[in-house]
Amino acid sequence: MGEVIKIDEARIRDHLGEMVRGTVEETLNAMLDAEADELCGAGRYQRSADRVDTRAGSYDRTLHTSAGEVKLKVPKLRQQVFETAIIERYRRREASVEESLIEMYLAGVSVRRVEDITEALWGTRVSPATVSNLNKKIYAKIEAWRNRAITGEHPYLYLDGIVMKRSWAGEVRNVSLLVASAVNTEGFREILGICEGAKEDKSGWSAFLRHLVERGLNGVRLIISDACRGLVESAAEYLPDARWQRCMVHFYHNVFSHVPATRVRDVSHMLKAIHAQESRTSADEKARAIIAELRLLKMGKAADLVEQSVHETLSYYAFPDIHWQKIRTNNPLERIMREIRRRTRVVGAFPNGQSCLNLAAARLRHIAGTQWSTKRYMNMRPLFQADENPTEAAVA
Repeated sequence: MGEVIKIDEARIRDHLGEMVRGTVEETLNAMLDAEADELCGAGRYQRSADRVDTRAGSYDRTLHTSAGEVKLKVPKLRQQVFETAIIERYRRREASVEESLIEMYLAGVSVRRVEDITEALWGTRVSPATVSNLNKKIYAKIEAWRNRAITGEHPYLYLDGIVMKRSWAGEVRNVSLLVASAVNTEGFREILGICEGAKEDKSGWSAFLRHLVERGLNGVRLIISDACRGLVESAAEYLPDARWQRCMVHFYHNVFSHVPATRVRDVSHMLKAIHAQESRTSADEKARAIIAELRLLKMGKAADLVEQSVHETLSYYAFPDIHWQKIRTNNPLERIMREIRRRTRVVGAFPNGQSCLNLAAARLRHIAGTQWSTKRYMNMRPLFQADENPTEAAVA
């Protein structure tokens, strides 16, 4: 029996799609006619004392909908302009189609792939210029989002930068994007802002931190970042009450650069032992023991670096121990930066810094509206029970 009855699923699917498209087309045309009758005060060819206008034929236009491309016959009137509430004038796409195009682009789909997808779904290709024009709508919202007021306190602030490629006078040059995320007093992570900087120097970080403070950033108790000198100096200027935590992972990589490849694993275990201690005092004692051991192993440069800088990675001990794992590295922001890198990789070199900033900010806003802003990842209540006078010095 299975060999006798054969179902062509592709033909059935095409037939059903054509039926849906035809139904949408008939319904929209019927609604347009009804609106025209209402504006005229009478139906087509109807004689009535209430008539205020007459028809003057119609013109054809297409509309891209989620059901496919439909052809509309838009009525024309003799005495007034026919403006329908169903479809905006000069509009060529349904709102859901436009939203889908923008969503695809922000999610990381290249313009070429957007063209292919729209042709497969709706039977028509959307040009790169169309995608660019649609993105101008979202970029206006992005700019408002970038400059929104920051409310409430944010005890933990994560800072990092990412380098992109941009065209400049026929050459490809680097442009830095500076990003800040934070944890508010309710334990929710927020993306606070993103700005363009020529490079990650003090002037760039100072402008970015000033931008955050002017928008209302306050209550910062700990800044987590890598050992960028310009960042640390700017933080001391604009957030003087905050302590600085050097990212533990970045510190490890700095030490490994002075260690033979065959000893990296051993040194990694040594460094992890420092940050596995139960108190700051124990961590300091362990660090001194590790420094002595490194010198015995003839790794003097690594020992010097640990001796000079390990205290920068121990600031988290001044805060509740349930937060230690989250605040001793910059990993939460690093994951966000990987999202930006993944999205911008399909572009290559941007035509200018503003386009680079717009796309990265749009991706951040997309993340903020979906995953990050709704994920509570630590309990902040014990924070305010911590010692208000820890021994660690403020950012210097």
